[in-house]
Amino acid sequence: MKLVTCSAAAGDRIGVLDSAAGVVRDVGDLLPPGTGMLEVIERWAEYGPVLAERAPDLPGTPLESVRLRAPVPAPRRNIFCVGKNYREHAAEFGRSGYDTPSRSTDLPQRPVVFSKATTAVTGPHDDVDSHPGVTAELDYEGELAVIIGSGGRGIPRDRALDHVWGYTIINDVTARDLQRDHKQWLLGKSLDTHCPMGPCAVTADEVPDPAALELETLVNGETRQLALVKDLVFDIPELISTISAGTTLLPGDVLATGTPAGVGIGFDPPRFLRSGDVVEITVSGLGRLRNRIA
Repeated sequence: MKLVTCSAAAGDRIGVLDSAAGVVRDVGDLLPPGTGMLEVIERWAEYGPVLAERAPDLPGTPLESVRLRAPVPAPRRNIFCVGKNYREHAAEFGRSGYDTPSRSTDLPQRPVVFSKATTAVTGPHDDVDSHPGVTAELDYEGELAVIIGSGGRGIPRDRALDHVWGYTIINDVTARDLQRDHKQWLLGKSLDTHCPMGPCAVTADEVPDPAALELETLVNGETRQLALVKDLVFDIPELISTISAGTTLLPGDVLATGTPAGVGIGFDPPRFLRSGDVVEITVSGLGRLRNRIA
């Protein structure tokens, strides 16, 4: 099932996206008043069968006339992110000098985990603030994101996918100069609107093999990134097992799995984003995230 969060006059509404028909079916009346995506995820065992049975009979609104918000517009805590998790990207990042002065292209021995503030989250078609005066080196990072369903701590690798509720797309927009100058990643990753998410959240049953998904990022129509998720250095079960080893994962937590080669700092000279640029990220079966740099 493909779920969306829609902006409406009376507040956000949950919808089911019918990709074949190109419509969104508002399912808000099938849920308790005020139910948002986090509540849907937490109570999926109860709400999922109801939506599956009754949503197809509801009227649809053309997708192009619906204003989509991020599927999880207000995560309960920071997005978990993973750095240098595709082999070729780890190498290009090392060569760029934005990580360490040593310009090491070695692969990390353990997952490099950092976070991105919840206030960075924005919708799948919203403008991205370029933050002039704060950063002059804005970059894109297309990523597959995992949405946790059943939470827990100490989740073993062989049961990790049982804890995945679904998947979505994230653009881990990055202020590279802040990332470099502050010698840590939180500030450079967390500027407002620098986490476009969506367009929908696709339940795990529709993604039987996430490793087979293909990710593509275009800037102004030019392909910059193209990779299969199977090329991750640390796969999704490993990431879930590592993060949950001593930190309890909660329903609705979002985990961005890393970006492949082809980011702006991978070019010589770097190709940073400018006002008016349009970044489009697609992942097989998950739709298209499209944002303009304001």
